[in-house]
Amino acid sequence: MKPQTISVSSTIAAPAEEVYKIISNYRVTHPLILPKPYFLSLEVEVGGIGAGTIIQFQMRMFGQTQTFRAQISEPEPGHVLVETDRASGVVTRFIVLPLKGEPGAQVTISTELQGRNVLEGFLAKWMLRKIYVQELELLARLSEKQSAATQPDSYNNSSTTSL
Repeated sequence: MKPQTISVSSTIAAPAEEVYKIISNYRVTHPLILPKPYFLSLEVEVGGIGAGTIIQFQMRMFGQTQTFRAQISEPEPGHVLVETDRASGVVTRFIVLPLKGEPGAQVTISTELQGRNVLEGFLAKWMLRKIYVQELELLARLSEKQSAATQPDSYNNSSTTSL
């Protein structure tokens, strides 16, 4: 079956470097952007920041709990972080790009699912979009809060989400 991709983007009013640091720190800040009750746990097995990190996490969707074990890579350090679960074939990318000509970052969470039937794929896309909108909202709040603490007048406190 053809892979299915789910992608959600948001503009965040914080420097791209700060946003990326939050996403790449699986020990401290990444758990803070995972929406409850969908994400039940996140454990770091190896590393903890960026490439080489191995995580295990549980997600609950549609009344089912699923465990994932992902290896983290950074094909473009500071801009692209990838979580790969070889067992399930699920690959999730976090892409953080600075905005051109204005402060802030464009952040995209994109997941590629392998081997899903049409109905399963449709339901997964619908649910993951909902989860990623919440995750990006949590990321925006945390990023903007941290940015305001270090640069109080540099950025406004607004973010937009697009599907």
